[in-house]
Amino acid sequence: MQTLKVLLIAGVASLGLGGVALADDAPAITFNVGAASDYVFRGISQTDGAGQVFGGADVSMGKAYAGAWLSNVDFNNGTTLEYDAYAGFKPQLGPVALDVGVVYYGYGNKPSGADEAYWEAKVVGSVPVGKGTVGAAVYYSPEFPFKTGEATYYELNASAPLTEKASVSGAIGHQSVVGPADYNTWNLGVGYALTSKLGVDLRYWDTSEHGFGKIYNSRVALSLKVNF
Repeated sequence: MQTLKVLLIAGVASLGLGGVALADDAPAITFNVGAASDYVFRGISQTDGAGQVFGGADVSMGKAYAGAWLSNVDFNNGTTLEYDAYAGFKPQLGPVALDVGVVYYGYGNKPSGADEAYWEAKVVGSVPVGKGTVGAAVYYSPEFPFKTGEATYYELNASAPLTEKASVSGAIGHQSVVGPADYNTWNLGVGYALTSKLGVDLRYWDTSEHGFGKIYNSRVALSLKVNF
């Protein structure tokens, strides 16, 4: 774990160095809005199986980026809103495309005293394989929600085109949390570009711990997203 911490800290520190070299690049701003039949995050429903509406904005400048994102949630405790803020740097090391950054997850209308908010550092990488890509990711949080302690999420993923507008992608992940909350998760889905800005995704999700509650059960989610 100590090696992982050093890797993440070094990667996040590189964000500041990257910003200096990219100071002359003009920033680009993009927006996204969408809806889904269920908000699934690492195999777990964040809306108790109900629908989702979301939206966000991203600013990129060279290889650096930052953004914010909003979505409704339902934790059955009064919490109804998630708001994320993130920043990162995307260097290219030979054939490896990297994404090193940090993500903050905040929540609105939460119960008094609930420690739901947390942050993660991430290192994500992918390489081209034929017409598709294969990647891996590590996310580390020093304090997971509700003061459950350190948490690390590991993932292997892959994607490939099916046609000019359709693609298939999937991932296998493991969420490690201090205590008995560890579980495995996997997903497989098909995406389709309806237009150059509008896309649809149909995805199957599951986890290894249905005993943790119905939000961990297998499910299929349909999502629609537009970028502009």
